[in-house]
Amino acid sequence: MNAPPPLIELLGARWVAEAPVVAAVWDATGLYAGFALGDGTLALATGTWEGGPRLTPRESGGVEFVQAQAPPTPLARFSVHESTCLGLAADPGGGFLSGGDDGRLVHLAVDGASQVLVDKAGEWIDLVAASPAGVRAYATGRRVHLLGTKPGSLTLPGSATALAFDPTGTQVAISHQGGVTLWSADTHEQRHLAWPGYHRTVAWSPDGRYLVSGMEENALHGWRLSDGGDIEMGGYPGQPRSLSFSADSRFLATSGGLRPVCWRFDPPGGDDQPHECGVASKTPVSQVACHPTHPLIAVGYHSGAVLLCQPGSGDVLVIKHSGSSPVSTVAWSPDGARLALGTEAGELALVFLPDLLFRFRSPG
Repeated sequence: MNAPPPLIELLGARWVAEAPVVAAVWDATGLYAGFALGDGTLALATGTWEGGPRLTPRESGGVEFVQAQAPPTPLARFSVHESTCLGLAADPGGGFLSGGDDGRLVHLAVDGASQVLVDKAGEWIDLVAASPAGVRAYATGRRVHLLGTKPGSLTLPGSATALAFDPTGTQVAISHQGGVTLWSADTHEQRHLAWPGYHRTVAWSPDGRYLVSGMEENALHGWRLSDGGDIEMGGYPGQPRSLSFSADSRFLATSGGLRPVCWRFDPPGGDDQPHECGVASKTPVSQVACHPTHPLIAVGYHSGAVLLCQPGSGDVLVIKHSGSSPVSTVAWSPDGARLALGTEAGELALVFLPDLLFRFRSPG
């Protein structure tokens, strides 16, 4: 019996950019996906597809696939940096924020209008973040800057490696050598969460109770923010560079292994060992992204494959088969109905994933 085709072939729109995909994010409206590319351009894809493929329920049960009646809207592509896009974020006021190796922070509207917000010639703006409250943050080496009604700058003990605003948008977490610094966007007060090692990425739990960093030492370190309690999570064969919490804050999904690794946070440490899900690959997981409402994880591999799985389950849906290039980004739309993905070879795609596809089991 032949295996069904991957969902990207049935429900996806695909393009080739001929430049590495650095990052993908959805704008605040969820109507556009932005892709930062290694040639200094941003590619915008519309999240709607008139006459696109769809699933319809059958009266007898199950679903019926209806083929596309029209091609997807072509990508819109805009030059924003002289060489390479390094960081990308959705701007809460609309459009996207992009940082590049030309020292510029650029706002790009979905109609292609651009505005240079910062120009620091000779520096790299490689990290960009924005909060729901409208505060923008960017990093240049050891310096982190806030833009907004209360601008400010902060010098770190080492180069910033990741920026992430908390769910309320009132403080930004900055990972670096030796730990993570929390910086208030309102009062500019600082709180240092110390732990030896090189912290490469950072993720907040959606309930704001926990903060976790991925470390170069093939481990995670977490903090219970109410009292600063430490949570150690190790045993990885590789660096866990991609972290994503489930919408209910019960699980943290990570890369760093040959299959996605999930840690329970209800409470953390309730299980001595993490749960693995999906299927093992000959090449490591490169990207993970939890669905914004359902217990579902999008998983990208260094092999180029993309799968969907649930925490603690071996069942998968195949989005994309293996290819010649690692998956560099996966990003859910705010409503969870579409998945954006990109690879280091410049493949870009949107896959339309209606709820009719899924039957969810309890994650336990």
